[in-house]
Amino acid sequence: MIRLRHKLLIHIFRLLDQIMLIATGLGIIYIRPDVLIRGGHHANGASIHIVDAIGMLILMMGWVGIFDYYIRYKSDRLVALNTQLKNLLKATSASSFWLMVVSAVWAVKSFNIANILFFFVIITILGVMSRLALRVVLLSARRSGYNYRFLLVVGTNQRARQIAAKIEDKPELGYKIVGFVAENQEAFDHWEREDNGGWKTAGLLPNLRSILTRERVDEIVVCLPMDARFSDITMIVQHARDLGIVVRLMPDFADGTLLRNLHIEEFEDEYVVTLFREQMLAQLLMKRVLDTALSIVVLIMLSPVMLLVALLIKLTSPGPVFFSQNRVGMNQRQFRLYKFRSMVADAEARKLELQHLNERDGPAFKIENDPRTTRIGRFIRKTSIDELPQLFNVLSGEMSLVGPRPPLPDEVKRYEWLFRKRLSVKPGITCIWQISGRNNVSFDRWMEMDHEYVENWSLWLDLKILFMTVPAVLFSRGAS
Repeated sequence: MIRLRHKLLIHIFRLLDQIMLIATGLGIIYIRPDVLIRGGHHANGASIHIVDAIGMLILMMGWVGIFDYYIRYKSDRLVALNTQLKNLLKATSASSFWLMVVSAVWAVKSFNIANILFFFVIITILGVMSRLALRVVLLSARRSGYNYRFLLVVGTNQRARQIAAKIEDKPELGYKIVGFVAENQEAFDHWEREDNGGWKTAGLLPNLRSILTRERVDEIVVCLPMDARFSDITMIVQHARDLGIVVRLMPDFADGTLLRNLHIEEFEDEYVVTLFREQMLAQLLMKRVLDTALSIVVLIMLSPVMLLVALLIKLTSPGPVFFSQNRVGMNQRQFRLYKFRSMVADAEARKLELQHLNERDGPAFKIENDPRTTRIGRFIRKTSIDELPQLFNVLSGEMSLVGPRPPLPDEVKRYEWLFRKRLSVKPGITCIWQISGRNNVSFDRWMEMDHEYVENWSLWLDLKILFMTVPAVLFSRGAS
């Protein structure tokens, strides 16, 4: 069964928009619409002029930028369909104007007002149809239990119940309520005495950290009185920020001075204030495109090497070619990580008896000359070839090329509070730790490096780490 991942869906949707734009534009360049209307016969043998490579590049870059600006590709769970269509109309209008400008500058004779209008009509119709189709698919998926996000409601007052009721009445939004957090013991006891329609309390507000550690939470909705609970709200925001969890405040006022510089959305007749990490959406989208493109290229280029390694593993050691293991990804979601098997088949069963040989500080486990490692395993671990199957994890959206290494569930249970910050982004194949000596770095310093990566992330930082990974792998720095 295929599980829809909302972030991967956003990337795919953006890519489809780009394909729609470019395909429609190229179609008009190569096949004039007036020719199609007249039954496919060229008038007076007129030749079709095509913009040169530079003009085409500028045209496509402009289209991508315009759609990124107006559409703002992100999760649209709280955005009404009419708002989406208004943004689409703005994007298609601006894209048509850009086509007219580039055509005029490059003197493309086959373009006229009819061509521009034809382009506008086609991309608008395709855009509307794709969005309507997506809403139908998402509604069906969410009603079947897929593509949902886990929501924690802070507050047990009437407002909290109203917001929760509105969310549950709209399954198409794709939210599941984890529980309610009571402000204090009195509120908790009052909640327990009442009939709450199956809603449960997740705990008390002072215990929020332990609740976030225990429960799977993607978003927090705060339904506390702003004027009386500012200190509590500050604490909630700080804890959520530590773990990279989205916070949505449901204010009982609309004071513009307090809401300045925050992202405000409308849900029904309510205002929703979204606090989020300062990561540029365009860069996040480019990161996904880069992950997908490079993974495909590397898999194609190194497929002979991977086939040879698979054959050698099978010939030299009994057991499967691949080793899979549960790892913890973004926001504590577990997934199966794949590697070439570099150890004996029962390596996991023998781990406990070798625990006294562990040379790694902290919750991680590492032995310099691990007796479980096979002959071919030593080579592929030294050269990092054993990590290549994780490119399939990248393609599926569970991992990225660059990001903190995915930990084991048992390791996460022993994490200190601030170590969990690394779980707020997708895990990666390489990272700062990987290019800084990896096994020669202490566990605490490793966690500090991951924290620095999350706080300072940019597309440029990813590119820098990718370039530095090449010599680190070639010279086996810190590998064992």
